[in-house]
Amino acid sequence: MGMVSFISTVPSLVSLAPSPPTSAPMATARYIHSGTVNCRLEGDCGDEDRFSRRRVLHCVGAATIGIDLIARSSSLIEVANAADLIQRRQRSEFQSKVKDVLYRALKANQDLIPSILTLALNDAVTYDKATKTGGPNGSIRLSSEISRPENKNLAAALSLLEAAKKEIDSDSKGGPISYADLIQLGAQSAVKSTFLASAIRKCGGNEEKGSLLYSAYGSSGQWGLFDKQFGRSDAEEADPEGRVLQWEKATVEEIKNKFTALGFGPRQVAVMSAFFGPDQLATEARLASDPQVQPWVQKYQRSRETVSQTDYEVDLITTLTKLSSLGQQINYEAYSYALPKVDFGKLKL
Repeated sequence: MGMVSFISTVPSLVSLAPSPPTSAPMATARYIHSGTVNCRLEGDCGDEDRFSRRRVLHCVGAATIGIDLIARSSSLIEVANAADLIQRRQRSEFQSKVKDVLYRALKANQDLIPSILTLALNDAVTYDKATKTGGPNGSIRLSSEISRPENKNLAAALSLLEAAKKEIDSDSKGGPISYADLIQLGAQSAVKSTFLASAIRKCGGNEEKGSLLYSAYGSSGQWGLFDKQFGRSDAEEADPEGRVLQWEKATVEEIKNKFTALGFGPRQVAVMSAFFGPDQLATEARLASDPQVQPWVQKYQRSRETVSQTDYEVDLITTLTKLSSLGQQINYEAYSYALPKVDFGKLKL
C-alpha cells in the first residue's frame, strides 16, 4: 500500500477545488470548509487504477491558487496602507503650512487675537442639536451673518483670515482651505499665542526663555485630536439668526443655558472666558458672580499662575476641540492629491 498526504491551510478558498468523484476506488478526499484543504489518498503505488495523480493535483492546484490570491490580497492591503500614509503626510504638511501662515499673521496683529477667538466661538455655537444644523461651518464669513449685532467688531478678524487664506491657497496642491477649517485653526493659533505670551511674562518678558518654558511645560501634545478634525466643509447659506448671544451683554444664566444646549456646563463656561470678549479678567469677574461657575473660574485663575498652567490649558484645548467639531462631518481625505505618475519607459538606466 502507498499513501500520499497533502495539507494546506488556505482560508475560504476550498470551493476552488472540484468535488471528488464518489466512485473512486480505495481513495478518500476530505474537504474541510473551515478553511483547510486536507487531501489524503491511499492505494497500491504499483496499481495505476488505484492511484490517481489528478486528485493530488486538484488539491495542489487549489492551494496554489489560494496562496496566490492571499499574496495578491496582502499586496493590495500594502498598497492601500501606503496610499493612506501618503494622504496623511500630505494633509499634515498642508496643515503645518496653514499653521505657519496663521502664526505669522497673528504675531503681527496680536490685538486681533480676542476677536479671532470670538469669531471661532460664534461660528461654532450656531449648532442646534434638535435640527442638527449650524456649527463651525464657516457661515460666519457670509455678509448676512458677519453683519449681525453679535458679530460686531469681528470684521477685522475675518479680513485677517481672508488674507491668510489667499496666501495658503496660492501654493496649495490639495485645493483651497475651507473657511470652516481656517477659522477654527485660527482660534487654535490664537490660543497657543496666549499660552506662549503667558510663559514669556513668567520669564520677565524674555521671549527666548519663555519659548523654552512653553516647550518644556506647555500643552502642545494635547492638540492631537483637534488636528485630526481637519476637513470641515463650508456652508453656502448663513445659519439662522438668534442662535448666538451678545456675550458682553448676556447674563451669566443666559451663557450657561446656551452652553448647556450645546452639551457643556459651568466648567466649560469658565474655561472659555477668553472667547467672550477682549478683557478676560473682566469677563471672569462677571462669571464668578454665579455660584456654579465661580469655583471653576477660581480654579483656572490659580492654574494660570503656575508654571505649566496645566489644568487651564488642557481643559481649554479639550473644550475647543469638542466645540470646533459640533455637527460636522470631517472629510479625512481633504487636501490630499494624486501624485504624478512616473513613466518608467522613459527612464534612462
